[in-house]
Amino acid sequence: MQGYRIEVSADGIEAQNLKGFFEGWHAKPSQEAHLDLLRRSAHVVVAWHGDDVVGFCTAITDGLMCAYVPLLEVLPEHRTSGLGSQIFSRMLELLARLYMVDLCCDPDMVTFYQRFGMAPVSGMVLRNRDAVPR
Repeated sequence: MQGYRIEVSADGIEAQNLKGFFEGWHAKPSQEAHLDLLRRSAHVVVAWHGDDVVGFCTAITDGLMCAYVPLLEVLPEHRTSGLGSQIFSRMLELLARLYMVDLCCDPDMVTFYQRFGMAPVSGMVLRNRDAVPR
């Protein structure tokens, strides 16, 4: 994709590179907490545009059988460019040998993930919105 660089590492990212994410969240992680979550993830895919991070995806895994993808986000001004699809495809490549890759998403994102062969299942979640690190 023109003008984007996709990396599978959080190396080189500084907190100031992480502006504008977590749109619509009740409480947003600070840029420092965002950097920490990228560094602590088992796998991370990051999209750069110049010196700015404009998209990312994280995964946590047992490394043997299961993975969970908690976050995929692209900044609003870079959406509809196919960047989210490229980021997620790269993440699926990293997780391809695992038996299961799970995620939760809002209803309006179901068709996006179905394009990658994912299927809706029922599940349960608990959200402690006051626990977002700041």
